[in-house]
Amino acid sequence: MAEINSFTSHLIELRTRLLNSLIFIFLVFVISYFFSEQIYNFLVEPYAAAVREDQNSRRLIFTALHETFITYIKLAFFSSIFIGSPVLLIQIYKFIAPGLYKNEKKAILPYLISTPILFLLGGLLVYYLVMPLAIKFFLSFETLGTNTTLPIQLEAKVNEYLSLIMRLIFAFGISFQLPILLNLLARIGVVNSDYLRKRRRYVIVIIFAIAAILTPPDPITQVGLAIPLLLLYELSIFTVQFTEKKSEKENLEDA
Repeated sequence: MAEINSFTSHLIELRTRLLNSLIFIFLVFVISYFFSEQIYNFLVEPYAAAVREDQNSRRLIFTALHETFITYIKLAFFSSIFIGSPVLLIQIYKFIAPGLYKNEKKAILPYLISTPILFLLGGLLVYYLVMPLAIKFFLSFETLGTNTTLPIQLEAKVNEYLSLIMRLIFAFGISFQLPILLNLLARIGVVNSDYLRKRRRYVIVIIFAIAAILTPPDPITQVGLAIPLLLLYELSIFTVQFTEKKSEKENLEDA
């Protein structure tokens, strides 16, 4: 009976923490909607900067009456998930922390801190490097009509552009969690540093395949995702090796 009551109390606590996280995310969503124009200006800046010195008059268009409204809803949802995810992680950590030993708490805390940091680094890479290069790459296919019957000029839709940059930010942010995933797998004994080294050639192929799936069909964004992931994989080997040496040292001290 006591075990049932304890299990029920844990479920209630979990529900409360998840509900608080969802309420926070919803509040961020509402606030973000009122600032959706500022968020739009921020996300559209890579495109604006890439075409600032262009002789053509550039603009973003919408072709449906409701498109801009739906776009602002997407922007608010994007911001709420981006800002609310760390709060959700903290609530989950607070839920599981009482059942952990002191050394386990110290072990999981770096992952809790590095997860949003790596996600942010992935988003910054998209915003400041990948998107400007990709935009210039796509604009290079425009023609003035000298070699074709009619000129080919970009009239980008606001919904499509914002969907692209938000999708890339999430794709890069999630992909940048690779070191955390590999370190967690190493801690539970699924992989080790030697295994990661021996499988490097296969991982290179897998990473480029994942980059091709997650990004648009252009070499700029695909290489822009694949190269950082390869670097993160090499970093993961180093961190896994460091974790192994630390674990061996702790085992020797305990013995």
